[in-house]
Parts: sequence; C-alpha cells; structure tokens
Amino acid sequence: MDSLSAEAQAVLEKTRNDNVKFVDLQFTDLFGTVKSVTIPATHLAESLEKGTWFDGSSIEGFTRICESDMYLKPDPSTYSVIPWKISESGNSARLICDVYMPDGKPFEGDPRYILKKVMKEAEEMGLTYNVGPELEFFLFARDADGKIVQAPHDNGGYFDLSMDLAYGVRRDMINAVEQMGVTVEMSHHEVAEGQHEIDFRYGPALTQADNTLTMKYAFKAIATMHGTYATFMPKPIGRINGSGMHVHQSFFNKDGENVFFDANDPMKLSDIARKFVAGQLKYVKEMSAILAPTVNSYKRLVPGYEAPVYLCWGQKNRSALIRVPRYSVGREKATRCELRCPDPTANPYLAFAVMLKAGLAGIKEGLDAPTPIEDDMYEKTPSDLVAMGINTLPASLGDAIDELSGSSLMRECLGEHSFEQYLAAKNAEWESFRLAVTDWEVNTYLEKY
Repeated sequence: MDSLSAEAQAVLEKTRNDNVKFVDLQFTDLFGTVKSVTIPATHLAESLEKGTWFDGSSIEGFTRICESDMYLKPDPSTYSVIPWKISESGNSARLICDVYMPDGKPFEGDPRYILKKVMKEAEEMGLTYNVGPELEFFLFARDADGKIVQAPHDNGGYFDLSMDLAYGVRRDMINAVEQMGVTVEMSHHEVAEGQHEIDFRYGPALTQADNTLTMKYAFKAIATMHGTYATFMPKPIGRINGSGMHVHQSFFNKDGENVFFDANDPMKLSDIARKFVAGQLKYVKEMSAILAPTVNSYKRLVPGYEAPVYLCWGQKNRSALIRVPRYSVGREKATRCELRCPDPTANPYLAFAVMLKAGLAGIKEGLDAPTPIEDDMYEKTPSDLVAMGINTLPASLGDAIDELSGSSLMRECLGEHSFEQYLAAKNAEWESFRLAVTDWEVNTYLEKY
C-alpha cells in the first residue's frame, strides 16, 4: 500500500467510500472494441501496483499463443462508478488500463500506447493536442421479442423537439456519462430520422479518446434500459444521412495559449495551423482506412447527405473535408479546424493518433495549405473537380486499404506489429464483403437474367 502513488491510494479510498465491490478493468482491441476483466475490489491495490495478468492471444490484433502473457495496469485518473451497476449489495466501478508485456514494457500494439507515443512527439515540440469529437448515433426500436427493428426510433429532424421521442433517452445518457466524469456541452436530434448527437467538452486527445469509449459504452447500456438500441454504424439506413464523428482539433502551448490563433491572419489561423491542415489533406487518403474503417463507412462517404468526400478546406464550407469555424471576438482559445470524415466505428485512440501524426508531418515538412474553397462542392461536376484540382476520399474500404498499405507514415505511427495486424484484418473484412452476394444483387439480377 505504501508503495502506491498518491493518486492510486486516492482511488482505493474512493472505492471504499463508493461501496465498490467489483472493478471492471477496461481496454480496447486494435479495432476499438471495449474489452473488460472484472476483479473484486479487494484485489484492486495489487492491480494498481503490479497489474492484472490476462491472455493477450485472445484479443484481436494483440499477440500470438506463444506470446500470450500480458498484464493490465489501471490508470487511476479514469476511475468512475458505473451508474447503471449500483445495488444495495455493492457497486461496480471501472478503470481504463494500459497494456504491458511481461518484461514491464508497454505493449506496442496497445491503441492507447500508440496515441501516447504520437502525443509525446507533439509535446517534444511544445504542443498539446486537443480534440473535441462529435458523436452521432441512431436509436432503433426493439420488437416484442427484443430483436432490433431496422427502422428509426422516431420521425424527428435536425434540432426537432415535437417529433423527438428520444429526449428522455438522451437525458439519461447525459446523466450517466456526467456521473462518469465526462462534461457534456450539448445534445440534440440530428438531421436524419432516429439520429442523435451528444457533444462533450474539448480537451487533450488521450482524455477525449477515453471519454469517447465511455460515451459509446454508456449510450448502449442506457438505450437498452429504455428498450431501444444505440448503433454507431455509419450508414444503417440507405438514402438518409449517415453518422459521423467530426473531430475539432487545435494545439495549445505550455502557457495554455492556442497556437492555432493568429490575430493578423484573415482567417485568424497561424502558420502552424495552416501547415497542420496541409498535412492532414496530404495524408488523409492514407489514414482513411483507420478514420472510416468498415465497409459500411463508405456508404456514408458519398456526395450528398452532408458527407465530406472532397479533399479541400474552407471556413464557411461544410462540404469541405476540413472546416475552420469562424472566429468570434474573445474566443481565441476556440480557434480550431474540424476534420469531418471520421466516423464513430473508428478506434478513437488510433484515429486521433493518425490525425495528429499527419498534422505534425505537415509542420515538419513545411507544407503550404492550398487556397481555401468556399464553394458548395456538392454542386460541382466531375470535370469541375478536375479543373479545380480537387481529389476525393477513397470510394470503398478496398481503395482505402490500398492507400494505407503503401503508407510509410501510417506504418511509423502504428508501429510494425499493429500496422500489419490492422492491414491483414481489414483485407480479410474486404474480401469477405467482396465475396458476399447482397440482397440488392438478388433483387436486381435474379429475375432479370
């Protein structure tokens, strides 16, 4: 006990005060799926000091059978009681963990470690990477047997209230995540029927990745308690808007100043900010398979439906890949750029890591951002795009995999092990889809031919 840090000892004190009997030690596999090992609270002190062993060979993207021994080290700053696991016999808490190898070194394939590694690269340049993800999701109803009904939970629209049947669901979601330490700034009904968005406070990328996991975990649990199902699938219903995870980004220095802000620039953007934007525009195709990682992701990333597929940037332009929200007096710290192509199926640790890596590459390479474009890109013809020199995102997961496979920057960011594991898994996913015969094909061709 005496060898524990003050922060770890404080966590033990909290478990006693909170009547915690069980602790979920959470982490993610390479693809962002939350994994958990549950221990009695009486074993938490040992876990905080020495870690908790588990079999890494059972986790996708981790180690082989012959290298299976790994251990979890809880991060005390992530402690929270799980609001829907409270009972008179004792409560449950959770801690998010880092993954270690038996020799005490961080596991290089741990997504949390990958993000930490790139954040350290930024910190060595005197920069703290802050992000603010916007999580969109759909709520589906369940039938009498509890099966998910693939239809919107309501008929509401953007900012709607009269047709919004999920107001109470979102309220309970917000209450749950705020009890878990996440500060929510806004929630509302999104554009599509049955679609919703809950936004939380901007902050350092590691904290925000942890918060993103917390939100997704909590939203699904609360939705179930209301007899509904929350899905982060990007395009669960055709011909309506899909769900994205737009990410607002900026750098702060050691004095707490936003280094993206420049009062003398017409867009109030610093040279560092412009180079950051240039880096993300240059490398976005290479990181697309990480930011939009599923076959279904590319059903969302098509022209129209407010999907950002055009590789350009602007200030008033919501059809651009990167948008710079307009500056308002007295809000210098809010200066930021918004990358609009990620979706909520992305592993947040890997997504923020590759986004940061690309932005840092733009700064280190001294790239110049292209001229901002404020035209509505959805109205442009293919010949217009060629004339303007505007490229587009990959059109499918297969195309995105091709871009990723040749990327030395993404290989450096993920590390050799994770890069190869990720690529192999995505190739298998794409091949499985490519060989599948869909309902659309049967309905279109079976009787015709």
